[in-house]
Amino acid sequence: MQNIDQVTGLYKNNQLQLMCFQIAKDSDIFAINVYKIREIIKYEGKITDISSGSPLILGLVTLRRETIPVVDLKKWFAYDPLVPEKDISREGIDDEDCILAICEFSAYTVGIRIHKAERIITKTWNEIHQVENTFNDKVNNNTKYHDGRLVQIVDIEKMLVDAFPWMDGEKDEELEQIESLHLDKSKTLLLAEDSPVAMKMMQKILKKLDVRFHAFVNGQQLLDHLFSNTEENIAMIITDLEMPIASGFEVIKQVKNNKHYQHIPIIVNSSMSGSSNEEMARSLNAEGFISKSNPKEVREAIEQFM
Repeated sequence: MQNIDQVTGLYKNNQLQLMCFQIAKDSDIFAINVYKIREIIKYEGKITDISSGSPLILGLVTLRRETIPVVDLKKWFAYDPLVPEKDISREGIDDEDCILAICEFSAYTVGIRIHKAERIITKTWNEIHQVENTFNDKVNNNTKYHDGRLVQIVDIEKMLVDAFPWMDGEKDEELEQIESLHLDKSKTLLLAEDSPVAMKMMQKILKKLDVRFHAFVNGQQLLDHLFSNTEENIAMIITDLEMPIASGFEVIKQVKNNKHYQHIPIIVNSSMSGSSNEEMARSLNAEGFISKSNPKEVREAIEQFM
């Protein structure tokens, strides 16, 4: 509960906390949202090799009776899904470095191997800048470190898809099983999502459901559209929480504080894992929560609120 209160407090202050790290000595600074990280450890045990078929997965570790796959982040940055045959075996983090960030997101637990953990920094969302075509879309936002250096924020959803390609297959199978909703075509849904991978999946889901929608890469674009298209019948909003310029909570706050739009149901679409997420969404005055781009949950939410 304390963790949820801390996250909620950050969102209400338009802030996020980032754990900064390096993938090699004197490398660039990268970062992940602190609340997707369960713990950071210096792992001295055995990494069990597995025939995963993915060059990004080092193997499995066992922590407190939990078996966790480990992804080498330096290999991931060298990996190009368009050229999967490229040899990246020598691109990994040095063997003597076994710092693991144990992460929980999108209902998965994965260990991310890094070179060195740096400090945690707190930023407002208007200090987060959106970028495109960086490291093959592995980084979609950046900000500044305490000393002025660039901090590149990892698109963790893309890492999951690259390391575990069967995940996309699972969602495609789920997508095949859901049916169109046959909604009133005068109704429009607004979607805000800054991860290209999550955006692509959400668009596939909404098209399969035959929902009329507009998609935006940050909350500010969604708000600008909403407030400038007063004649459009906006029936629902689905928003990520972690977005530059205007976060998902900023979307919720502005919509719910506007008497002309406060009736619009807002659903949080987030990769933050845990049983208290729905409670957090409601504490932010959203009507509901769905785990990131889950076809069944998206359909159920739209059927209920739209």
